[in-house]
Amino acid sequence: MRAITIPQPGGPDALVWAEVPDPEPGPGEVIVDVRASGVNRADLLQRKGHYPPPAGAPAYPGLECSGVISAIGPDVSGWVVGQEVCALLAGGGYAERVAVPAGQLLPVPAGVDLVDAAALPEVACTVWSNVVRVARLSAGDTLLVHGGGSGIGTFAIQFGVALGATVLVTARAAKHARLKELGAAHTIDYREQDFVEEVRQATGGHGADVVLDIMGGSYLGRNIEALATGGRLVVIGLQGGASAELNLGALLSKRASVAATTLRARPLAEKAEIVRGVRDEVWPLVETGAIQPVVDRRLPMSDAAEAHRRVEANDHLGKVLLTVG
Repeated sequence: MRAITIPQPGGPDALVWAEVPDPEPGPGEVIVDVRASGVNRADLLQRKGHYPPPAGAPAYPGLECSGVISAIGPDVSGWVVGQEVCALLAGGGYAERVAVPAGQLLPVPAGVDLVDAAALPEVACTVWSNVVRVARLSAGDTLLVHGGGSGIGTFAIQFGVALGATVLVTARAAKHARLKELGAAHTIDYREQDFVEEVRQATGGHGADVVLDIMGGSYLGRNIEALATGGRLVVIGLQGGASAELNLGALLSKRASVAATTLRARPLAEKAEIVRGVRDEVWPLVETGAIQPVVDRRLPMSDAAEAHRRVEANDHLGKVLLTVG
């Protein structure tokens, strides 16, 4: 089979579409013939040599895919050859075939195209596990989403609205109209506006009950300023740096909390639990149309370098997908 390999870390042209050995299903695994794989910022970090896959994961990038089951290993039940699925991966999605732990499989939601389904697993699992399990977002809350035009952001807007929250987002001005169509109540141009002041005005001084942050260090202090009393900040990315000074006094005065999570390196059992939660609580929202995959564009897998350039430039809105066949 063919897969995107990284012979040497570097820029987008470090990605090479090459022949590699076929995967074999181990106990508890299935083989998925890949139709599409979503591009995530973690893939860009891996390409640069900064985010190696966990032990035992394929060396190829790709944290989610959609496709068709072509083989089933021992100790797997509930799935059949020929079934259309999408999957959360620890790696290996940039390939023609990938071995997937059965606990990380999801059926393609009714009404969703098989290729577009590749845009869902990573964002759904990330947003649900953080916004619901960690931050306890509920109806009537205000959710601030940084990076509203990303795959995470476009999903989080729709999910927050479906839960009955008011959603505020930061994003480039060119993306605001589309984000409002997805349900954002207030859009903030992070390059021209102070998001703390914008949140304060939009909420009548209340602040954000939940902040979903991709920036990390550079936004830490201002995120705490933007929180409501009892607010919850969840950090899921470090695009603005890995460290910053934390004003515990400000945190104490608001009786607020800060959490930081990753998904890729979690044990299989934890990932399977998250996938079950997504299937039970998120998939019904997708199947009713309350949440739709937002796809910026589809590119052939052999054009992975171009996909990485687009994501790296932050020119995309939603997910960029790499297709096979």
